[in-house]
Amino acid sequence: MNPKLKSFLSILLPGAGGFLAILACSLLGDTAGISLLMAPFGATCVIAFALPQSPLAQPRSVIGGHVLSTLVGLCTLTAFGVHAWSLALAVGAAIVLMLATRTLHPPAGADPLLVMLAGAKWSFLFTPVLLGAVLLVLVALGYHRATKVSYPTKWW
Repeated sequence: MNPKLKSFLSILLPGAGGFLAILACSLLGDTAGISLLMAPFGATCVIAFALPQSPLAQPRSVIGGHVLSTLVGLCTLTAFGVHAWSLALAVGAAIVLMLATRTLHPPAGADPLLVMLAGAKWSFLFTPVLLGAVLLVLVALGYHRATKVSYPTKWW
């Protein structure tokens, strides 16, 4: 294969994967009448499709990181409300919890801020967070199988 073509494809393919993942979340969510999208999922797509071998792209990190960080945001919002210090506390606590549980996923660091600034309800933990993260992992799995890229390197 032509090296220039291979280089072009290596740039184009992760973008196509992100396109498919967000399209799937959007269309499935619309069909079901629920939201399966949130802004941090765009950053998740960068890692899952451009860096699929990274520990940060593995299902444990994608799903666990988003769920745990959202949970921290919801708990902090419920306990303390929204203040400069509680926003900072939530992000710091989410980082600590992700590290302690081996679910580090940088895009999930934004989840507590999103939850708190939007005043999200507890249902946000399930839709869009849990269902959306699972769908992103499933799309990444299918996509990487189709493109013959080994993903995930480990499930849990």
